[in-house]
Amino acid sequence: MFQSALRSSLSLHRSTVSSCLRSQTFRRFLSHESRAKIQAAVTIYPVVLFMKGNPEQPMCGFSRGVVKILSAFDIPPEKFKTYNVLEDLELRTGIKEFSEWPTIPQLYVNGEFVGGSDITLSMFQSGELETLLEQHGVIPKASESPSQSSS
Repeated sequence: MFQSALRSSLSLHRSTVSSCLRSQTFRRFLSHESRAKIQAAVTIYPVVLFMKGNPEQPMCGFSRGVVKILSAFDIPPEKFKTYNVLEDLELRTGIKEFSEWPTIPQLYVNGEFVGGSDITLSMFQSGELETLLEQHGVIPKASESPSQSSS
């Protein structure tokens, strides 16, 4: 009986704290300078990935997974940029507020937030990610691929 009362009390407390943390009162406000830097970062390159580590040495499995997915598309280096959030604490916390998404990695295409690891994987599996990259001119459309045009 005591355990169930304690559990329900903790559950109520947890949901109250959670809703307070989401409120404006408890949010850390991203400075205009930091917001401008992140906005510039996501718009300079067509594909931007905020991750833990770098593509050659990801520091978490979720970042590794997104890098692996993106590598399947052979995105030209001039159209793809990664940022290692482990090197910059302000970026690590700021990107979460900027996107209003609590986890890293975070993928952006043409300045728009796409999602994290799970969403990227789901879009890859459904073909939506390829379509998105084609629509934004990041990769050639399947009908324009060099192997088909040289036949």
